[in-house]
Amino acid sequence: MSSTSPRAASPRLLVAASGTGGHLFPAIATAEALLHQGYTIEWLGVPDRLETTLVPDHLPLHTVRMAGFQGRPGLGTIKTLAKFGQATVQVRQLLKKGRFDGVFTTGGYIAAPAILAARSLGLPTVLHESNALPGKVTRWLSPRCTTVALGFEAARQYLPKANTVVVGTPVRDEFLTPEPPVLSDPAIPDGAPLIVVVGGSQGAVAVNQMVRAAAPQWIEAGAWIVHQTGSNDPDADSFSHPQYIHRPFFGSMAALMHRATLAIGRAGAGTLTELAISRTPSILIPYPFAAEDHQTVNAGVFAAAGAAVVLSQASISANQLQDLVLNLLAQPQQLEAMTEAAGRLATADSATKLASLIQQVVQNR
Repeated sequence: MSSTSPRAASPRLLVAASGTGGHLFPAIATAEALLHQGYTIEWLGVPDRLETTLVPDHLPLHTVRMAGFQGRPGLGTIKTLAKFGQATVQVRQLLKKGRFDGVFTTGGYIAAPAILAARSLGLPTVLHESNALPGKVTRWLSPRCTTVALGFEAARQYLPKANTVVVGTPVRDEFLTPEPPVLSDPAIPDGAPLIVVVGGSQGAVAVNQMVRAAAPQWIEAGAWIVHQTGSNDPDADSFSHPQYIHRPFFGSMAALMHRATLAIGRAGAGTLTELAISRTPSILIPYPFAAEDHQTVNAGVFAAAGAAVVLSQASISANQLQDLVLNLLAQPQQLEAMTEAAGRLATADSATKLASLIQQVVQNR
């Protein structure tokens, strides 16, 4: 554990967020909003995970060794419980030594020791749950939190004993500029239909394969394709065409989404929030191995609103995906209706709302 600075006059908040962009980006956006309100923010994460590169340098990072509970109970479960107990003690020591005023977490297994340590000290705790189906940690520990902030109204039914408030899910600042960002890299001809394919921070090899198989017909129809393949696709270079641009990651995701005619991707809460903010029609193919199939529940919210078409990875073929995209591109009125529906799902000021909620909770301590 790293050391902490002496107590400052400003409120001090420990942010516990780890692992994936879906946990980290909302936490970073909220932390930045709180910094503008005079808060002192420090971070709690896990060694060798994404937070070690994504958390801004001006936020002190503390780490504890943690792991999630996987598979059936056994020797591994005992080791995980031991790490969990040790992590909770370490976080409690950190909170006392740093004289923190509260804890904010975005769920995942790092949330458990943070919440339990905070509550053992009587500190207020705010948990943000971005998914329509709350994770196990959220369902287990939400009654111990002062407030649970929700990304989807649909999540409220799973947390009957918690104090819940719907605030949406914060997004990266690049999605919140007054004017939509202009896409310059890659350069796409004006007026050309643009299909943007994103697989989330882990990529989506099965989706990538279907997209490459369907791409020639989309290109023949005049579309351009920008494909974020992720870094785990061994066949990423197997298809080449001037109108097909692929990279492991794109830095200009907000500009891409705003320019897109149609997006194809997974249904993680972060991706869906960005689709809503940018008002992008989408075809969603939920990751079938997500915990408790929560991406399918997320996608169902967008389908019910008319913002997306949802497909099952197990039952869709490349030919079916190919034809669905061609049909949508040929129906601009349907795409416009999906655009409007996506916009109605957006909460553009979510980070501000969440930051205000945290301030109220800490001030009422």
